[in-house]
Amino acid sequence: MAAIPSVSRAADLPDTAQVGGDFTFKRVRAPGSGAGKRITVQIDPDADIYRLTPGSIPRRPGDPRPEAALGLPPGLIPDTPSDYDWYWDVVSPAVGIDPGTRFNAALAAVRHGADKIGTPRLQTLQRISDEHGVDILTATIGTDVSPALVLAVIAVESAGRVEAVSHAGAQGLMQLMPATAARFGVSEITNPRQNIRGGVTYLDWLLKEFGKDPVLALAGYNAGEGAVTKHQGVPPYAET
Repeated sequence: MAAIPSVSRAADLPDTAQVGGDFTFKRVRAPGSGAGKRITVQIDPDADIYRLTPGSIPRRPGDPRPEAALGLPPGLIPDTPSDYDWYWDVVSPAVGIDPGTRFNAALAAVRHGADKIGTPRLQTLQRISDEHGVDILTATIGTDVSPALVLAVIAVESAGRVEAVSHAGAQGLMQLMPATAARFGVSEITNPRQNIRGGVTYLDWLLKEFGKDPVLALAGYNAGEGAVTKHQGVPPYAET
């Protein structure tokens, strides 16, 4: 379950907000024709470290399963040790949790575990905003999806590589599966503007489907909404 902690802090925030550290964003009107970049990325350079192999905090012998401590059914959190076990020990993965409560817990977990979370490089975020900022802002108008969330998803999913293809067949900036792309009206999956529009439309649908819960919406984006429904929460997949 590695993808969600990296981007959950950016979801479902006010139009102007601070998103951990010195990362800020402000929702603005759609830019006119010929306009330049409109997203400004501000991150503390000292925090700009890309950690590929974050450590984990092991449980002590005899410690109770996290499901029991959270009052959840067994099996929601995998037995296999994970680099992100510590995160799911404090952030409930189950459906039925108040979205605001879960989101605040996710933010707190991210802040206190910042040294264990892989984060995109400042240069990557700035490059994505320079190249695709107008398309990101345009696609998010009239949706529940913030531009900062889209920027974070692109950075985590593809690192801004337009031609990126995953081992599962997801393609483009926002790593859309072909079936998902077709479902949301994307005819050219590697076209950056279409890919962003399709990804934003899917995220907006997921936020509505899961009661504006950004954690469940991101889990659905990564693993499919069917997996979230089947597992009654964030699926116990290492890559989610």
